[in-house]
Amino acid sequence: MRNSSSRNRSGFTLIELLVVIAIIAILIGLLLPAVQKVREAAARMSCSNNLKQHGIALHSYHDANEKMPPGCTPDFSGTSVTASWGSSWKVFILPYIEQDNIYRNWVFSGSSGYSNTSNLVLTNNLTIKTFRCPSSPLPDIQTQLANGGGYTRMWASYVGVAGSAIDSSIESGGAGIVSGGGILYPNSKVKMTGITDGTSNTIMVGEQSDHLRDASNLPIAGSWGAITSSGPHGWAMGANGDLREPNQYQNGGDNRSFNCTTVRWEINRRGLGNNSGNGTHDNTGANIPFSSGHTGGVMTLFADGGVRFLPANTALLTLQYLASRAGGEVIPNF
Repeated sequence: MRNSSSRNRSGFTLIELLVVIAIIAILIGLLLPAVQKVREAAARMSCSNNLKQHGIALHSYHDANEKMPPGCTPDFSGTSVTASWGSSWKVFILPYIEQDNIYRNWVFSGSSGYSNTSNLVLTNNLTIKTFRCPSSPLPDIQTQLANGGGYTRMWASYVGVAGSAIDSSIESGGAGIVSGGGILYPNSKVKMTGITDGTSNTIMVGEQSDHLRDASNLPIAGSWGAITSSGPHGWAMGANGDLREPNQYQNGGDNRSFNCTTVRWEINRRGLGNNSGNGTHDNTGANIPFSSGHTGGVMTLFADGGVRFLPANTALLTLQYLASRAGGEVIPNF
């Protein structure tokens, strides 16, 4: 005769199953923020390492040339301009970030940063990891075809610091306010000895891994019509046809300074729109603010090669003092 107890089958009741599911859901809910924090920490570390590589590259360029590269410049031969819209500082540091093959094939003529076909072919759909923050919400490659011919360039995440809007050496024009008081500005040739505010008190490169939106907090018209200091032309774009420094040239004309910014607005400033008057035009304003996909602030590279995370609530005046290389300001704790 079969024992009745052997006929009882063990298993979960519906209530027990629901309890287990609820526990699993709670554990997942607790785990996801931790995973996100780990990912963001890794992204910030990667971004910091990118900026450290920028610092090494800029210092290596200085060692080889006894000056920093120009923030942006037209094509020129000797003392004569040969074409507008030459190359940015990012092109000049390519040999020092293991991109010597690109640099050796770069043609510094025929509007090298904008419409030179050889250079466009060279950089078409090219992604350089050192120029990209992993937290950036922007796609790797621009979808805007401003250079024509179907050529596209990578969205870069870092911008040279030309100075601030309160510097004495500024030029006001169609793009906003361009300073010559920083380190990387139009036609700059700054020596380390010229950074009299101290290399640990002067920002050389800032983060622009996010992008400026319009007043509705939306991207500007187009699939990725984002406003950054590269504009729609990419990381290689330089300056217009003048070899003089800001406050000496153009008299309010086309003073666009691609891949450089003059600090006029707070970190992650919103609601500025697409406006030439305040220096935030998408093609391209001179005063597009630092921005970041990181939580709470932006990564910055100082002239001593150090990388620091500046909180989003850093006072604008402090930020502007830090953008100046020789202003003699007393900088508050930051």
